[in-house]
Formats: sequence, C-alpha cells, structure tokens
Amino acid sequence: MILLDGRKVAEDLRAKLTLDVNEFTKKFNRAPCLKVIIVGDDPASHVYVKSKHVACQKVGMLSEIVNLEASVTQSKLEIEIQKLNIDPDVDGILVQLPVPKHIDLTSVLKAIDPMKDADGLTFLSTGYLWSDFEHVQPCTPSGVIKILEYYGIPIKGKRAVVIGRSQIVGKPMAALLLKKNATVTIAHSHTENLKHVIQESEIVVVAAGKMGFFGAEYFNKSHVVVDVGIHKDENGKLAGDVKFAEVSPIVKAITPVPGGVGPMTIACLLENTIQLAKMRMR
Repeated sequence: MILLDGRKVAEDLRAKLTLDVNEFTKKFNRAPCLKVIIVGDDPASHVYVKSKHVACQKVGMLSEIVNLEASVTQSKLEIEIQKLNIDPDVDGILVQLPVPKHIDLTSVLKAIDPMKDADGLTFLSTGYLWSDFEHVQPCTPSGVIKILEYYGIPIKGKRAVVIGRSQIVGKPMAALLLKKNATVTIAHSHTENLKHVIQESEIVVVAAGKMGFFGAEYFNKSHVVVDVGIHKDENGKLAGDVKFAEVSPIVKAITPVPGGVGPMTIACLLENTIQLAKMRMR
C-alpha cells in the first residue's frame, strides 16, 4: 500500500512557492497579498483561517484576516468584498466557508472579482475550469491532482469516480480529472448500486461528507483512494469519509486524514494567490 502523504507534497510545493514569492517581490517591490474574510465565531473556521495565515507568512506572502460579526448583513459583506476588489495591493480574496445561513453564498461569489478569486470558485472561474482557458483552479481538487501526480499514480485513461457533487469539490474534481484524460463518473446520494460503481473504478475520490461511511466492503486491491472528508469523531480526533484503518491494508494507495488532502488545499491556495498576482501585473 502506498501512503499518499499530502504533507510531503505540500512541503515541496511551498519550497517552490517561496522562490516564486521572492522573485515576485524583487521584481515588483511588494509581496503577493491574500485577504481572508471570516464571518462569525465558528472555532473550526478560525483554526482553518489561522492555518492559511501562517502558511502565507512561511512563504513570504502578505496575509490579512478580515473579521466580521455573524450578524453582518449581505450588503455589508459585499461592501467589504468590493473594497478588496478595488484595492491594488490585494491579489487574492477568500471568503471562509461556511457562511451563516442568512448569507446568500451565490451573491457572495458573484461579488468577488474573478481576477482575485483565490479559491477558484466564482462563476467565471468555474467556466474557465471547464474550458482550456488558463486560470486558477479550486484548491482542494487541484491538490488532489498534485498528490496523484507526485506519487506517480497514472490518471490518463483510468476510470475515476468522484463521490459527491458539490460546487467546491465534486464537480471541479470531475473537471480536473477529465482534463487529465480520465474517464469520470460522478456519484451522489441518488446513485444506484454505489458499490458496483466504485468496484468498476480505479481512482476513487471520496467527498461525501459522511464520517467513516466507506469501509472495506467498497474497495479492492486495485483502488487508489483519495479521502477529501474531514470530521471530528467523538474523541475530538480528525477522521475522513473512509475508515482508514480498515481500508488501507486492502487498497493500492490511500490518503490519510489528517495529513492527506488538507495540507495541499492550503498550499494550492498560496499557489493560486501567487498566480493571480502574476496575472494582474502582466
């Protein structure tokens, strides 16, 4: 079994990004800058945002967190986004998800300038993703592809199934696998005979949002399993959608949780911000 350690991949990517940031800073007399907006006091969200802030600092980027009250209005949030859109020193904007229920996420994504879309989730970015236009890619799916390529996992011509159809992971994951010439199936809550669909695939990307739902009965020795799920179990430990201890002995390769996709999501956010900074300075 090959352990697909995302921490190692992220470390190598950050080393490259540090060189990119140094080169950019020397050329333009400023470092690339990411602004992260967080709404409310959700502890997990604040931990994630702090991790992103620290990661930016480690590669020499500028990072600032904009804290807004959970009761912030839609209008106020979009005004804050607009301020960042017109700020010439800001290269990337990210609104930390999830947002409170009274906030319309669609309108929030529409408000972000696609040329500052560090998460790669605006509608224009999504359109570019499904075309051959060069633009930033959603962080988590991009990280998954980089992990597979780092460990020499073939994608071209392989049968891949993506379990989950969210705008953040499932759909863009399918798009990136298609770009790499995989034959892709998207499975979801209405998919019939899910076990059969998985058994017929070689690459399985699990983003179902159900902790420990997928056990050994779903997989075989030919499977490469990427677990995008992240949850806290009853003991406060991080766990994925896949039962790692049960599944890892029987598959070809698998990502752990934690230490798999998560570190790459943050590393790809940094990469996106640097890419946007370069595009804006052309």
